[in-house]
Amino acid sequence: MTKLKVMSIFGTRPEAIKMCPLIKKMEESAVIESVVCVTAQHRQMLDQVLEIFNIKPDIDLNLMKDRQTLTGITDAILDGLENILPQIKPDLVLVHGDTTTSSAAALSAFYQQIPVGHVEAGLRSHNRYSPYPEEMNRKIISQIAELYFAPTENNRQNLINENIHQGISITGNTVIDAFQYTVKENYMFKCKELCRIDFKNAKVILMTAHRRENLGHPLENICRAVKRLVEDNDEIEVIYPVHLNPVVRETVYNILSNIPRIHLIEPLDVEDMHNAIARSYLLLTDSGGLQEEGPSFGLPVVVLRTETERPEAVAAGTVVIAGIEENNIYQITHKLLNDRIAYDRMAHAINPYGDGHASDRIINEIIKWKDVRYIER
Repeated sequence: MTKLKVMSIFGTRPEAIKMCPLIKKMEESAVIESVVCVTAQHRQMLDQVLEIFNIKPDIDLNLMKDRQTLTGITDAILDGLENILPQIKPDLVLVHGDTTTSSAAALSAFYQQIPVGHVEAGLRSHNRYSPYPEEMNRKIISQIAELYFAPTENNRQNLINENIHQGISITGNTVIDAFQYTVKENYMFKCKELCRIDFKNAKVILMTAHRRENLGHPLENICRAVKRLVEDNDEIEVIYPVHLNPVVRETVYNILSNIPRIHLIEPLDVEDMHNAIARSYLLLTDSGGLQEEGPSFGLPVVVLRTETERPEAVAAGTVVIAGIEENNIYQITHKLLNDRIAYDRMAHAINPYGDGHASDRIINEIIKWKDVRYIER
């Protein structure tokens, strides 16, 4: 029996975290030949994830450059894949989510008339510049893809509203699958700073903030709000793995360095990050992934943005949107730290992102698609 050759293309840490569980499952499949191509849009952070999941890429474009631009990334991916795709001849290209790697890889596959499957399809903020460039990347991929693996019913409905009706399946989110590989009850942190934090007795806030649209004044507001929270709440510890983007680091270190109980650390590998989430009290983030990861551990998530492409989390009560103004961020977070009823209401809400079997569902849909295509031929 000829196997279906599925080529997964990704390049950033968040993509890797969500694609690796799926790749591990495809490696076990008797009917799928898995080929992994990384662009290394994020080099160091990507490699950390690949190492933990023991995945060795078949192709590595290695295109990351210092202060790279969106145009530069897109051009390098299109140029790099132009010769690789005809050599590999995949039956299906899988891309994930909303990165520039994903949109450029989908476009490159389209140029070669190779079908595209979109993992984590149908997310929308309905604001083309927030998140930027992710929202438009999603819409571009949706116009190219043939298979859509939507985490939730809301995501499916977004696609239908854009007149996409075929090839959609609701699978849950593969980030929940990743916890099976990364979270351990007696886990020992590799990051020495995390080893010194009293997760059992302190109210630990784990935060991330690095979105392009938050650079500048919004990120300054976020940092000032966090500084006030620490000053006014003696029982909290803040862990902030600071993104490697030099623009992010300049702002964060200018405002939050050398403040007791604020721990500015290097980006964590996925094992340290997931186990830190599992032991934390509250999450502050402008990231998409933490909005999905936090509810799995019963953690309220405060979103440092003005909107979210994950409204099902808001509807479920696991996420609250605080915006990017200092006082709003402070007031919402302060209430969750000091109002147990408000905290428990969010902590006990039902996680809308699935049961940890998204990868199995995606593979089943790919196999069904393969069978239909074989019959049609």
